[in-house]
Amino acid sequence: MPYTFPRSQELFERAHGSIAGGINSGIRLLEKPVPLYFERGYGSRVWDVDDNEYIDFQLGQGALLYGHAPAGLADAIAAQAKLGLHWAAQSELELDVAERLLRMVPAAELVRFNNSATEACMAAFRLARTHTGRKLILKFEGHYHGWSDEGLVGFANPPSTWNDPEPARTHPSQGIIDEVTERFVVARWNDVAHLRERVEQYAGQIAAIVCEPAMCNTCCIEPGEGMLAAIRELCDEHGMLMIADETITGFRFGAGGAQAYYGVKPDLTVFGKAIGGGTPFAALVGTKAAMAKIISGESMHAGTLNANPLCLAASRWCLDEVIAQGADHPAELNRLGQKLMTGLRELADEYAVPLRPQGPGLAFHSLMIKEGGNERVVENYRDYAELQDVPRWTHLRRCLLEEGVRAIERGLWSISLAHTEADIDEALQRAKPAFARHAAGWPEA
Repeated sequence: MPYTFPRSQELFERAHGSIAGGINSGIRLLEKPVPLYFERGYGSRVWDVDDNEYIDFQLGQGALLYGHAPAGLADAIAAQAKLGLHWAAQSELELDVAERLLRMVPAAELVRFNNSATEACMAAFRLARTHTGRKLILKFEGHYHGWSDEGLVGFANPPSTWNDPEPARTHPSQGIIDEVTERFVVARWNDVAHLRERVEQYAGQIAAIVCEPAMCNTCCIEPGEGMLAAIRELCDEHGMLMIADETITGFRFGAGGAQAYYGVKPDLTVFGKAIGGGTPFAALVGTKAAMAKIISGESMHAGTLNANPLCLAASRWCLDEVIAQGADHPAELNRLGQKLMTGLRELADEYAVPLRPQGPGLAFHSLMIKEGGNERVVENYRDYAELQDVPRWTHLRRCLLEEGVRAIERGLWSISLAHTEADIDEALQRAKPAFARHAAGWPEA
């Protein structure tokens, strides 16, 4: 029988009496039929308060590269908790983590720690502006760099703005500082000619180009041939910094991150999610030249909980786990993910569902083609916005959830180091009745 969620529903209703909107992150309202409440997790599995068991491909929005509650990570945090929770001072742990990052990441020469990748992105933008004396940051449609005023400029430009030769600088939230949008230039992803036009248009005004090396926040779109190389070339030619936002890709794409996977060296890199294994931890790493203005104090960087020892203890364990995977990582994650993608596509074909999984495997997106959509590989945000049938994907995701297969609400699936071949086989077995029920029940009345 499909899962039901009475206890989660009860708790969600109760939450409205004390928590604004009933949730602590607006994105969680996307989960249907109700934002779930969880009780425990282990390895590739997680259990909600109604004791429903899921094979989890959401993985804490990608943070749990190591699976749920790995014993070594729990032990590392517990051992540090007995020694101290917070000092607002230095510890040898921060050297251990920083030195590991320098060994692992090709472009890392110096490190600063933060509590979230949103903060680290804000620090990177400030640093780039201080470094160059310029005001503008160039970013790409569909690329997410945190929920701050700066991080969401041009993220989801509505189709009504697409007629302009230059992408709009819209923001999905009210209440932002109006001038913030004027400090950005927006370009289309995977369009090198368009990128060059934007750089030439604002020559001498752009401090940095920022991107997700693989666009995981929107449809899991890999960089097209020459895209990352063009960004590096333009930054060198025009005296701009290249900022890689590896919040999602970091360490999932290998010990050196997506920059090593794709062969590019940014000036600054943001790491989040997997670097802390589920603890609130992030890092800004960069070359000595790019970090110079932080060293001098001209670009202020601070935070009471920066380099918190609990998070550092967790991160040291996490990085050691990645290092232990060896040079073949992430080949196994890609293999398992591609098997899952193939199985989902076969089920889609069997039940005449227009689902077209897209991505490298270690992470991928469940693209649901709109009726009448021109089926093609999605290469940028506009392709995605034109093709993705959000209501239909939401319906299928709910059917999958009710059979115990959990993916991220927006369609992203992630493979963890805890997932096995048996997990993939079982997930596909569970998915079969979900596809059948979706095919019979769509469109909804």
